[in-house]
Formats: sequence, C-alpha cells, structure tokens
Amino acid sequence: MPEIERPDGARLHYEVHGDGFPVLLLAPGGADSSIGRWESNFYNPVTELSRHFRVIAMDQRYAGRSTAPAEPFSYEQAAADQLAVLDALGADQVHVVAAGSGTAQAWRLVHDAPQRVRSVVAQEPVGIDPAVNSLTTYLRQFDEAMRYPRAEGLEAVVEAARRDGRFAENPAAGPYAARLHHDPAFQEEILALRRERYIVRVVRFRDGLWPAGSAYFSVPEAWMARCPAPLLVLPGRDSTHPELIAKRIADEAPDATLLEADFAAADKRAETVGAIVSFLTTHTPR
Repeated sequence: MPEIERPDGARLHYEVHGDGFPVLLLAPGGADSSIGRWESNFYNPVTELSRHFRVIAMDQRYAGRSTAPAEPFSYEQAAADQLAVLDALGADQVHVVAAGSGTAQAWRLVHDAPQRVRSVVAQEPVGIDPAVNSLTTYLRQFDEAMRYPRAEGLEAVVEAARRDGRFAENPAAGPYAARLHHDPAFQEEILALRRERYIVRVVRFRDGLWPAGSAYFSVPEAWMARCPAPLLVLPGRDSTHPELIAKRIADEAPDATLLEADFAAADKRAETVGAIVSFLTTHTPR
C-alpha cells in the first residue's frame, strides 16, 4: 500500500493510476476527503482521467486509510502533505482536479506553491456569499460532533466510530472517525482525554476547516484576483457549494472559464468530461 510518513507521524495513503502528465485529485468531503469520495461523483476522475494522465489520488490526513494525530485541521498542513506526496513521486508540476471542500485545498496549494500547479479544475467550489449562505452553514456540520460526546461520553464516540468511520455520514463519531474506526491504540488515546478537552479539539478542527475571515476559507479573498493558475470552474447549486461563489471565482481570477450549472446532467456528462480533458491537455507542457 503506497504511503509516506510525515514528520509528525501522520501516514498518507495515495494511489497512482495511468501514465502521462500528473494530475493530483483533491476529493470532496471535508474531514472525509478520501479517494472513495470520488465514487459518488458525477464522474470518477480516478478512472476517467487515468486514460489520459498519470492520476495521483490521496486520502488526506484524518480520512480514508491515512492517519494523523488528533490535531486541528490546517490548510497549510494539507498543502504541505500534498507537496510531500508529489515530491515522493517526483512530480515537479501537476494539474489539480478538486471538488467541494477540496477546492479550498486547491487554492491553498496554488497559493503556497504556485510553480508546482499548471492548472486547476474546481468542481462545485465551497465559499461564503451572504445572499445564499453564511459561515454557520459550514460550522453546523460539527454540531452533532460536539453535542454527542457532551451528552453520551467519549466511550459512545469511540463506539460510533467503530460502527462507521465516515464523519459525513456519522458526525457523532467526530472528525477523527476514520482512524478511530480501526486503530485500538488511538481509541485508547481519545478515551484518555477529558470530555471537554476532546470537544475543544473538535471545535479547533472545525475552525481550521471552516475559518472566519475569507469567503474562500483557505486564502485571502484578494488573492483570487492574482491566482496564477488557469481555472476551469464547474458551479455548484446548493448552499454549501453556491453557484454565486463559482461565478465570483470565474469573474475575479485572471484566467478562468465557467461551465454551465447543468454540467452534471446525464445528457451533459460526456461533454463535461471531454471539456475537462481538453482543458487539462491544453495546459499540459509540451
């Protein structure tokens, strides 16, 4: 199982499929940003894009088969993890294909290492637009993760994670659910915490994933007007992936193309996948 170990002991699982110019996938799911999340997408870039490119899919720390200490989420750390995987594979430059919360990670990766990213496909970007949502829209995803341990105790949290280690489907298990699901030593580490101390960790994780201060979460709002990477933006249509944010990104970024909002419709799927492949091919160095 290909993985790398990070200085803090985190172990990052990744997979490589296909040949050609590398494409890094940043999956949706927030605390559950794992390779498996692509299976429910309107197309699976692991299988579709590996026909044309060398696709690098990874489980972000805390998700899937990757493990990490029970620390807050950090976009800076996420970008450093992604760069470490690329370094291990000798991928000096990549395209990035991201969806949902993975788009916030993509912005931070371009921000921190602009020379490494040739282009970004941003599907259903997250972001705040007062006309349709607020920071509370995102923070409430963690309400049950804080309520449950306070009401039921840490033993109940661990038992919930044993049953289902996917935070999005089982928020009572908390943001460390994936590791709690299968790691007895980590279960004992969490059980040794005081209840309120665990809840503080959950709050800090939440506030790292959904920080206040920028509509784009991971980068200053002014940065988008300086984004050096060409963008292909596929707009969302709900309160956590608002179409208005996608349009704002397309308006502000220096080199951005916006697809129509019905890009995922059954009769548009092949056309959309073709547009993604064409966009990536156009920006592949020759």
